[in-house]
Amino acid sequence: MDRYIQAPMTKEEAKTLHAGDYVYITGTIYTARDAAHKRMYEALEKGEALPLDMKNNIIYYMGPSPAREGRPIGSAGPTTASRMDKYAPSLLDLGLIGMIGKGKRSEAVKEAIVRNGAVYFAAVGGAGALLSKSIKASEVIAYDDLGTEAIRKLEVENFPVIVVVDSEGNNLYETAIREYCIENRSSMED
Repeated sequence: MDRYIQAPMTKEEAKTLHAGDYVYITGTIYTARDAAHKRMYEALEKGEALPLDMKNNIIYYMGPSPAREGRPIGSAGPTTASRMDKYAPSLLDLGLIGMIGKGKRSEAVKEAIVRNGAVYFAAVGGAGALLSKSIKASEVIAYDDLGTEAIRKLEVENFPVIVVVDSEGNNLYETAIREYCIENRSSMED
C-alpha cells in the first residue's frame, strides 16, 4: 500500500503504517550515523542535552557525498542500520518515532520500536543518487567536525522508503522470507 506522510510524524500516524507499506515522506528529517550516535549517547550518559529533540522525529542513517553544483546534497544512500543498534533504544525511549536505514535490526531495537510505537523504514541501498533527488535542502545542525557524519537537517519531498518493522513488531524481512519459501514450495509441488 502506498502511503504519504508528513515529517515530523505523530505516534498515531506511525501506528497506521504496516510492514511492507511503501511510504513517501515529505517534511523535515535528520541524518546521523555512527559517530553522531556515539556522541549523542555519550551526551545522554553525562546528562547533557541532545542537539535535537527526538520527539516525533525521523533519523536517516546516511552520510552524503559532496553536493554537485546546484544541488543541496550529493549521493544520499542509506547506511547499514545495525551499526546504530547500540544507541537506538535510548533514542526511541526519548520519542524518536522513525529510523531509515538498510538491513536488519537487533531484538533490542525491535522491542524498543514496539514499546514506543515507532517504525523502522528501509531505503534502497545503491540508489543514493536517486534518493538525493527527493532532498530539497540540507543544513548541518550539529557536530560539524564529524564531516559527512555531522547531524544534518533535511527537507525532503516524497522521499521513498518501505516499512520494515512496524509499531506492532511485524518484520518485513521475516514475513517476506516465509512467503517466498511457501510460494517456492508450492511451485515445486506443481
